[in-house]
Amino acid sequence: MIMHHVSSTFTDRLPNHGLLLLRVMVAVALIARCVHLESGVSLQTIAYCVIAAGTGLFLLLGLWTPIAGVVLAIVELSIAFSHGYDPWLSILLATLGVALALLGSGAWSLDGRRSGWKRIEIRRPEN
Repeated sequence: MIMHHVSSTFTDRLPNHGLLLLRVMVAVALIARCVHLESGVSLQTIAYCVIAAGTGLFLLLGLWTPIAGVVLAIVELSIAFSHGYDPWLSILLATLGVALALLGSGAWSLDGRRSGWKRIEIRRPEN
């Protein structure tokens, strides 16, 4: 009997590679954008950026991925609609956050390690 908890339902290797690649690229984009902030930005922008970079670290590790994906979507949509510059990068990152929240983190993550697929052996009682 195999049980499943929080991590992704994919048992094949290729979808797990895809989820790992997706998590890494979203995390790199979030952290890089925070590192390359221009001088003179508002305190609100810095706060959003720090929250997004922290969420990126959680996604990179695959820790609490559904929660991190939802937080990422909320923060990125707040950035997209509260600033005067082009919102499309933020909308793309928010969409990827929702996708990660729905798909899960995959087998190669801390979520998958902590509560992924488990195999339980049930033995018949000997008479």
